[in-house]
Amino acid sequence: MSVILGIDLGTQSVKAMLLDTEKGCVFSDAAGYEILIPEIDYAEQRPEDWWNALKSLLDKMKLSNRREFDSIEAIGFSGQMHGLVALDENNQPVCNAIIWVDQRSGPQVEKINSLYSFRDTARLFHNRPFTGFGVPSLLWIKELKPDVYRKIRRICSPKDYIRAKLTGDFSGTDMSDASSMFGFDFEKRDWNYDELGRMGLDRSIFPQCHEAFEIAGTVCAEASAETGLKKGIRAVYGCGDLAAMMLGCGAYREGISTANIGTSANYNCCCKTDIFDPELRMQEFCNAIDKSYLLAGAILSGGLSLSWLRNKILEGNDYDSVNSMAAQINPGSDGVIFLPYLGGERAPHMDYNASGMFFGLKHIHDKRHMIRAVLEGVTFALKDAERLIEDCGIKNDTVVSCGGGARSPLWMQIQSDIFEKEVIVTEISEQASLGACLIAGIGTGIFSSAEEACLTQVRYKEERYCPNSKNFEVYRHRYQVYHSIYPCVKELMHKNNLI
Repeated sequence: MSVILGIDLGTQSVKAMLLDTEKGCVFSDAAGYEILIPEIDYAEQRPEDWWNALKSLLDKMKLSNRREFDSIEAIGFSGQMHGLVALDENNQPVCNAIIWVDQRSGPQVEKINSLYSFRDTARLFHNRPFTGFGVPSLLWIKELKPDVYRKIRRICSPKDYIRAKLTGDFSGTDMSDASSMFGFDFEKRDWNYDELGRMGLDRSIFPQCHEAFEIAGTVCAEASAETGLKKGIRAVYGCGDLAAMMLGCGAYREGISTANIGTSANYNCCCKTDIFDPELRMQEFCNAIDKSYLLAGAILSGGLSLSWLRNKILEGNDYDSVNSMAAQINPGSDGVIFLPYLGGERAPHMDYNASGMFFGLKHIHDKRHMIRAVLEGVTFALKDAERLIEDCGIKNDTVVSCGGGARSPLWMQIQSDIFEKEVIVTEISEQASLGACLIAGIGTGIFSSAEEACLTQVRYKEERYCPNSKNFEVYRHRYQVYHSIYPCVKELMHKNNLI
């Protein structure tokens, strides 16, 4: 028996899990903090808020599970991706962390795009730059806050700051987080220093890149005094939350994909080789295990589409009644189709001017049709992402559903019918925290491999959702209509946004 601590630094809260390798999860809880919005398009957080939230959570863990807390052998980390923490010579933040939701660096994204042709961007970086990504945010600091930029001696991602506070070593990051900040060389699995220099950035402030399961250090004396964790516990570098979530879902090999429906949504898979979409309609990141890679197709309004309908149109019906109403309508919503582009869209359109819409409304339709159409429309959007991945040659037979969408049996069946694949759900809902535990276990030798870690620690609910062949033709037809709507109205969406 071994006890592992997994820490997942999310956008709204930090979560912690104690994993007993024989008993399973013995503790899982969260502590929240604010997103600061000092100006329009800004999204910041105070790194000290992360640290204080974690300390309060560890205090709670220690009080409720003292024996396991004192038996922790390894610590793993997961965290919100893309964000930027800038530190001075004393490893103190020079400003608030700029997180992935931030939109201020639009001019810097355009500047990066002006340096490269689309083909060169694909060849060099395998991803498009976006606002909220670490490198554009760093360029914003350099150009708009030069006095602050001059104080920067190193940068890191959010979860790296927490790990460094525990170990005292701020020098490194892992490749999944580094590859999500832009400016990464996937062939070398390291920063593309030449191109970062071309952008005008100082290479000396970028952290050393490591594999997620490498040992990053041990709990230092100062952190031990603050947290109660025993000095000397080994900590691995950890990874971005997408890689951790996939591992916590048991997706350690090709053939298993994940459909995560939270506020946003994404369809993801791991692949053995460095593969990317030459049209850059989705994203590629380094994976946490086996020097593999992740392909991720993200949509911006997943569960947000349903909460928008529930709160702003249906005026607060609870989710059970919403699902009950949707279940009364036939697959295909009797012709109603929903485009979930309420805040623009990423995969596959990469169009922030896209907008949501209901298509096909007639007198016979009511709110029940609209609810089911939203569930189907979000899943059609994930089907778009699935197609991108399959176009890259990656085939997946099983989908592990996670996030809020995995709590609805109806939505699970809709996913199975539209993907035409078996859909399963893990027993543990905090998959990123579990993934952080598994990475720590792999790195410290508690598990011999990712396969052993997943096969022994990831458990699925008994109920499995299998595609209903009676629904195939309905959904295949509706998906083709769904897929055809955006190209027909794209220009009108853009014109409408100018009014």
